[in-house]
Amino acid sequence: MTELADKQIITLGGEPGTASRVAAAMRGDHAEFGRLTEPYRRELQAHCYRIMGSLHDAEDIVQETFLRAWRRLSTYEGRSSFRAWLYKIATNACFDALQKHPKRFLVQPYQGPADPLSPPAGPIAEPVWLEPYPDEWLMMAESASGPEARYAVRESVTLAFMTALQALPPRQRAVLILRDVLDWPAREVADLLDMTLSAVNSALHRARETLERRYHRDGLDAAPRLPSDPTVLALLNRYVHAWEAADITTLVDLLQEDAILSMPPMPTWFRGRAAVVDFLAVIAFGGDAAGRWRLAPVQSNGQPAFGLYQRDDHGIYRAFGLQVLTIAADVGCVVAITSFMDPRWLRHFGLPDEMPV
Repeated sequence: MTELADKQIITLGGEPGTASRVAAAMRGDHAEFGRLTEPYRRELQAHCYRIMGSLHDAEDIVQETFLRAWRRLSTYEGRSSFRAWLYKIATNACFDALQKHPKRFLVQPYQGPADPLSPPAGPIAEPVWLEPYPDEWLMMAESASGPEARYAVRESVTLAFMTALQALPPRQRAVLILRDVLDWPAREVADLLDMTLSAVNSALHRARETLERRYHRDGLDAAPRLPSDPTVLALLNRYVHAWEAADITTLVDLLQEDAILSMPPMPTWFRGRAAVVDFLAVIAFGGDAAGRWRLAPVQSNGQPAFGLYQRDDHGIYRAFGLQVLTIAADVGCVVAITSFMDPRWLRHFGLPDEMPV
């Protein structure tokens, strides 16, 4: 790249310390480009996850974002920060991907709760399900949110919030994330999305109205205070005991009256303590079930979660799936159990495929 271009990047603004790296990357330095972009990987993944509802899609789109950024680096003039430029590329890549993918959800929007005494339906393999997101990754992206954000970083990826978010049209979704989660000024959002300021404000107003109808945080512990909160910790310890000892009585005590159990990618779901317990009593705890299950605590989507392991015929506990709990900490009960029925999820949370006996 020419000396003029180097000076242009410096004089047109940008983040401190990035100008020389951008100039080096423009001259074809792949290593410098990696050092320039890698610090933004986790926050871009979280951003793309909120828009897409899929961890796998988010990972792919961030890779695509870096590829597009490398190819278009000569178009970066420094009028906005390099971070904002990457967000623009990532957001547009999400919009492109959403044109090819259906909306994601946790329970079928057109199918009611099932009879717990009937066989569950087979899994739906198409990419229609919300996916879990490791809190460890989220911790690396927390600095992306501003101090006046309407929604805290952890709350903004809870399953309840994500379910409501997916009901928004893509552009409204992006506006709400950028304004209310990341706390970006309206003018910067307008520049990023190529919208007028009035269009951004209008989209944000409509998005907030929709979210208020669909997302209710009252009573839910959106960011569990683990492990310091003794009430939450006691609840979770009892939950682990109920599963590992096949203690139906304890499980009944822990569930809210209208608790929900969903099991993506299976479309079958259950509503109500009685229905959830009836199903689990036959499927999970049927027969001599004491010691059949082991639970490994993790955190997913700003919520308590467990890697679920099932004992095989050889006495080895093998990965079975990931359970994410929605809890009402004020009354000490479980509102929802979301069981992602794919053992491969555990690897994203740093858990092994087998648990020692």
